[in-house]
Amino acid sequence: MRAFLISLLATLALVAACGDAEPADPALRTELLAMLKLDQEVRTLEASQEDWDRVEKANTDRMRQILDQHGWPGYELVGKDGAQAAWALVQHADRDLQLQKRGLELMRRAAEEGDADPSDLAFLVDRVRVAEGRPQVYGTQWETDPQGRWKPRTPIEDEAKVDDRRADAGLKPLREYLEELKSAG
Repeated sequence: MRAFLISLLATLALVAACGDAEPADPALRTELLAMLKLDQEVRTLEASQEDWDRVEKANTDRMRQILDQHGWPGYELVGKDGAQAAWALVQHADRDLQLQKRGLELMRRAAEEGDADPSDLAFLVDRVRVAEGRPQVYGTQWETDPQGRWKPRTPIEDEAKVDDRRADAGLKPLREYLEELKSAG
């Protein structure tokens, strides 16, 4: 849970730092940013489980509709911050693996076309693989054990080459990422 929150806070900082050209659908961008803001509030404040469940269900249902209507909401449609909000909302839909897998495939195509962030895609790849009990590709999903030590949520596939894959996706080396997790925790 702690790793999850740290990752989300880093995402919010990145979203806030991104500048945007005028997106094709500014209303959808505004909606995605509002959805992410509410998502973050229930995850980082002392929200009840009931509130968390309500927000997660509403966001998941709405993301399903958005994917049906638009495909992946990429940079061109909703701007960089809107696209990153969409990614975070799909990433957080942990109770709906099918939505995450669908979002992953749509986002993969968008990233190949330069309409989505490859580093965000890497996080979603690992999130889906962890949910399926499979090894991670990029080593983005970590948690703490009861003693507070960081450990990968599932093993990392071909760990000797993980930094090459991370670099290809625009991510920092794994060692630096872990240092950030440890210092934020």
